[in-house]
Amino acid sequence: MAALGGRTVRDLRRESRGAVLQRLYVDGPMSRQALGPATGLSSGSVSNVVTGLLADGLVEEAGVVGADAGRPSRLLRVRPDSGRLIGVDVGETRVRVELFDLGLAELAWAERPLGPRGYDVDAVVGHVADGIADVLRTAGLTAGELLGVGIGVPGIVENAGQQGAVVHGQTVGWTAVPLERQLRMTVQLPEHVPYFIDNGAKALGQAEMWYGAGRGARNAVVVLFGSGVGACVVTEEAARGRAVEWGHLTVRVAGRRCRCGALGCLEAYAGASALVARWREAGGRPSAGAGEERALTELLAAARPDGGREPDPVAAAVLAETAEYLGAGLSDLINLFQPERLLIGGWAGLQLGGAFLDEVRAHALARALRHPAGRVRIELGRLGPDAVTVGAAVLPLAAFFAAGGHRPRPAPQKTPAPAWRAAVEGRLM
Repeated sequence: MAALGGRTVRDLRRESRGAVLQRLYVDGPMSRQALGPATGLSSGSVSNVVTGLLADGLVEEAGVVGADAGRPSRLLRVRPDSGRLIGVDVGETRVRVELFDLGLAELAWAERPLGPRGYDVDAVVGHVADGIADVLRTAGLTAGELLGVGIGVPGIVENAGQQGAVVHGQTVGWTAVPLERQLRMTVQLPEHVPYFIDNGAKALGQAEMWYGAGRGARNAVVVLFGSGVGACVVTEEAARGRAVEWGHLTVRVAGRRCRCGALGCLEAYAGASALVARWREAGGRPSAGAGEERALTELLAAARPDGGREPDPVAAAVLAETAEYLGAGLSDLINLFQPERLLIGGWAGLQLGGAFLDEVRAHALARALRHPAGRVRIELGRLGPDAVTVGAAVLPLAAFFAAGGHRPRPAPQKTPAPAWRAAVEGRLM
């Protein structure tokens, strides 16, 4: 039966279940009485939805509140053991795979270094396949028990219909890579288990907005600062955020060559890879064979030494210049999007942030327009360097809630026609 706006009663019921699940997830535990105003549903609708969710094992009681002030209210929460999700971060030095319960508590993890083949697509797909097999084996689960697999990748992601997600990652050499199709061909997952592939900065942004420093903000920009730099813009119109290629904003005409091939991109100055390269060019000497993360640690130690030692002037100058470039890039985000919060995450951002966040903030606010600069808070993310895997797992979680907590199911098997029918049809042809 059709309902208002062309939606059916089933659609409305699914939306109501999804609204209750998401509100319990983000703000729970909550009572039935509190769920009404929080979701906009009537008390009767809340009661019916909660009864169904309890019967399905998706929600459980979690104590009482208000016992000292009259009639107590029973609190409800989403059951953590009622689902399993996988989050994957196709990062800059490794592929990390994590298995989570529905409360996003980590159950198992696996990592594979990118190695000499780097971002070779077949190698990356193989790392994802191996990692998924490892975490399922560690947890003693079958692939069919998963609600979905979320994957954060570098680059622009588009939905190409039957091919699924296609990735355009210019900086890593990916041109229209049909990643979802290749994963389906390689990873041993049942067809009914969905993939959710999106930009890594967007995955980070979603995690920070649900669990981290973005909670409660109506609009924010979350910056992913690693070997390169990216950003996710969250507004009321785009509540799940949209990725922007902020790292390829031109900050210096005819400047340094960027990984994307252009000149003068922000990433060519403020990305961790470029930062370490500029230190070497200026005479810095990271340890022989040091990888990017270790070299960045050594740069920071040289520029901001402990124990009263004098800072290395070369390292200090490179870091100061980077703070200025990064601050200029952040001021553009402030002017363009006027966010309430601007959050810096990613392994490099978190490593450097504690040491030079004040400088970056000062440069950003000095260059931004006064009104948006006066209302923005510039802070570090709170979810640590592996937040992209958490954000990637949020992608199937959000889809699960949008489906009203209904699990993906295998397609029904077609019943073969009886032998007599096949024989008759054969004679008629």
